[in-house]
Amino acid sequence: QVRLVESGGGLVQAGGSLRLSCATSGVIFSGYTMGWYRQAPGKQREWVATITSSGSSTSYADSVKGRFTISRDNAKNTVYLSMNALKSEDTAVYYCKSGGYNYWGQGTQVTVSS
Repeated sequence: QVRLVESGGGLVQAGGSLRLSCATSGVIFSGYTMGWYRQAPGKQREWVATITSSGSSTSYADSVKGRFTISRDNAKNTVYLSMNALKSEDTAVYYCKSGGYNYWGQGTQVTVSS
């Protein structure tokens, strides 16, 4: 059974930092890219960042480039998103997804107060 469990969200002031985690099970974690996405109230879900299966390459949406860092630990079947210099427009529910499976977790809420 595929499971993706996001955690680490919360309420933070603008300029602050958070680190999100996504623990996976039931997937061949090291075989696929992993991505982070987010969905703000009233908006469509959007892509945030991707990391290749080995972790050797990453890519980011322009809106987060230079502030967010995606990483992974294949031994722990976990992907991370470190978020710095947070802005109010980063407020959203954040989700992770494996490139090899069409499953979503429940997400973790990030709220940035200005």
